[in-house]
Amino acid sequence: MTTALPHQTPFIPKNPRRNHKKTLTLVVVVACKSKSKNPEAWREERKQVHVDYDKGEHHVQVHVSGLRKNDIPRRYRLRVEGDRFQKDWSITEVVQKILSMDRWDDIEGVLNHWIGRFARKNFPLLIKEITQSGSIEHAIHVFLWMKNQKNYCARSDIYNMMIRLHARHNRTDQARGLFFEMQEWRCKPNAETYNALINAHGRAGQWRWAMNIMEDMLRAAIPPSRSTYNNLINACGSSGNWREALKICKRMTDNGVGPDLVTHNIVLSAYKTGAQYSKALSYFELMKGTNIRPDTTTLNIVIHCLVKLGQYRKAVDYFNSMREKRAECRPDVVTFTSIAHMYSVCGEIENCRIIFDMMLAEGLRPNIVAYNALLGAYSSHGMEKEAVAVFNEMKQNGLRPDVVTYTSLLNAYGRSHHPQKARKILDVMKQNNCKPNVVTYNALIDAYGSNGLIAEAVRQLREMEVEGIQPNVVSISILLAACGRCGQRVKIDSILSAADMRGIELNTVAYNSAIGSYMNIGEWNKALALYKSMRRKKVKPDSVTYNVLISGSCKLAKYDQAIDLLHEMINLNIPLSKEVYSSAICAYSKQGRVDEAESMFLTMKMAGCHPDVVTYTTLIHAYGIAENWDKAIAIFHEMEANNVQADVVACSALMRILNKGHQTDKVLSLVAYVKEKKIPITDALCYEVISASSLVRDWRMIIELIKTLEPSVSQISIGVLNHLLHFLGKSGKIDAMMKLFLKLVASGADINVSTYSILLKNLLAAGHWRKYIEVLQWMEDAGIHPSAEMFRNILFFAQRSIGSEHAAVVQERIDRFLEICRV
Repeated sequence: MTTALPHQTPFIPKNPRRNHKKTLTLVVVVACKSKSKNPEAWREERKQVHVDYDKGEHHVQVHVSGLRKNDIPRRYRLRVEGDRFQKDWSITEVVQKILSMDRWDDIEGVLNHWIGRFARKNFPLLIKEITQSGSIEHAIHVFLWMKNQKNYCARSDIYNMMIRLHARHNRTDQARGLFFEMQEWRCKPNAETYNALINAHGRAGQWRWAMNIMEDMLRAAIPPSRSTYNNLINACGSSGNWREALKICKRMTDNGVGPDLVTHNIVLSAYKTGAQYSKALSYFELMKGTNIRPDTTTLNIVIHCLVKLGQYRKAVDYFNSMREKRAECRPDVVTFTSIAHMYSVCGEIENCRIIFDMMLAEGLRPNIVAYNALLGAYSSHGMEKEAVAVFNEMKQNGLRPDVVTYTSLLNAYGRSHHPQKARKILDVMKQNNCKPNVVTYNALIDAYGSNGLIAEAVRQLREMEVEGIQPNVVSISILLAACGRCGQRVKIDSILSAADMRGIELNTVAYNSAIGSYMNIGEWNKALALYKSMRRKKVKPDSVTYNVLISGSCKLAKYDQAIDLLHEMINLNIPLSKEVYSSAICAYSKQGRVDEAESMFLTMKMAGCHPDVVTYTTLIHAYGIAENWDKAIAIFHEMEANNVQADVVACSALMRILNKGHQTDKVLSLVAYVKEKKIPITDALCYEVISASSLVRDWRMIIELIKTLEPSVSQISIGVLNHLLHFLGKSGKIDAMMKLFLKLVASGADINVSTYSILLKNLLAAGHWRKYIEVLQWMEDAGIHPSAEMFRNILFFAQRSIGSEHAAVVQERIDRFLEICRV
């Protein structure tokens, strides 16, 4: 039945402005039966609900009365009748008083003032309430006090509750000690006892101990229940031993104990822990054929496995179905966190924040894992401002940052090129008594290494060793990659020696970093020697290894060695990546083996590896070397037909080939494609357009090119601009040439003597001798001294072409100019 405690009935005030601060609270107590009709009412739990309508909150408390003063034997009642220090507390009141005390306070004094201690039946209820609170130190005090009472009698349920509490706190040895102690007290273990002990070993990852306890249980002629099998399956699954978990599940079915939803969830979790994501999804499909309906935990595991397999669309579909069918499987914090992590992996940070806000809108309170997922998303992209905002929001909501939180924030500063701020986060972390781990120091090493501070990165490696944290292979890989980027060969050798001295075995990733570092600094022989050492130590190379070796060999013009490595990769049945295919095509084309390059390209498409713009560009270069212009154009059109966006490298490569084949009309038509696709103009592209226009003397194309280059004229090299000025002058477009020159001066371009020389030659060829003298003055003003040949050219032109009268004027101006220069 439901009864309401005495309280003021909520009402709506007549004047809401005057009474807006009043709080409307409803208190309701729910009990199953009336105490007068039920003699066992003293052990029943009564739920007390507090509802705050103003804050939109509700709290549920469970009240257990226990046997009171009137229920204990008469001799004990007479004993405490006149003692004012003896209190007739309920069990819930006793537990609240004990929990409010520190573990070193006089807990026994409180218990000795409790009248209910004279009723033996109160002891199991007292242990139940104190263990449900989770405070193991208080529970141990109460249990030791209880065993010293004269009316105490050992019971299996009391020991079972204590064993379960020790299991929750991962105190396996103490739980096993209680198991032997209860037998010394002549208390026979039951199925719940063995279940609790199996659960304790399962939490500690000791699945073999759990199996032995199961065997002891069978020898004691105690039939295992479904909970026993579930605990044992969980013990194996949580340790990553999913095969043993499946064997126990089969044994469970053979013994006539059918699996329930908990069993299925434990098996799915075992697959997830063992990284068997495809098997987990297959098991879930089999589970659909049973009459057991999945719950939120089941779908959370399925979503996690889909994310790990990269099946993001299916994961989102499951998430949306959970939101639509709220009554069946309502998404919880774990669900939203998994989807947020998925968007973080995809690089869609905005969607990650949207999912987090959606979780808040659903009325769910994010935990530390949810905040860490959002913080990690921002950190992986170097968005330190957003990461700091999430960090502050977390602390404002009363959550204490853990080692993952600090590591993510440190990583955010490292990726945003603020290694000093990252170091400050480590200091703050230590001040807040949060011990950094090897992942934290690896993030700090990467923060310094990625910014070129190799010495500081090595110093952090030594510091972590002083702190008692041993560096791992990830630490070495980060340092090797940093040395390769900075081109420090000596550092690479010393880091490899340090790893060998510390007994750190390099894995595939570490070898790839070291080989890539040697390739970056041109040490091909050392890179190949390290690869051979890798094979001798039976470390299996992967696609990245051969990609680094083959592409590095091509860059160093070692094409024969690149092809040998390609054949070795194929013999090892390692799937070729796009980068490897592109490097192989490049190696074949450089050797003039165009047929092999074409064959590799066809093999790539047949293998289901879609060529990208780099692959197409490499094949275009191959056709250019073979002077096969038609095939180069055809492969460019194929790239466009396959929706592969051509970049400036591909366009400039094709233009170079077409110019070489004297197909200038096709070059100029390609310019229209560049404008349509809004491909940025670079030096190479600009040079090819100028070359094609000069061959057909299409000065209109050049004028359009100048208009296109106006916003970014300062980014074009002075060599290309000189070529452009020369073409304009040669075409007789003196005004256009001078306008371009003035734009160069206004943009702050680095104008040299070659630029002025081109300008002067074209002015003189067009007969603009007055402008010629003015440009000479500009040169002097810019700090560039005209050469003697420039003066001889203008004087010779004056004497031959403009008559004696104008020649005298030119001579006068030149003399005046030289006199000013001397001054």
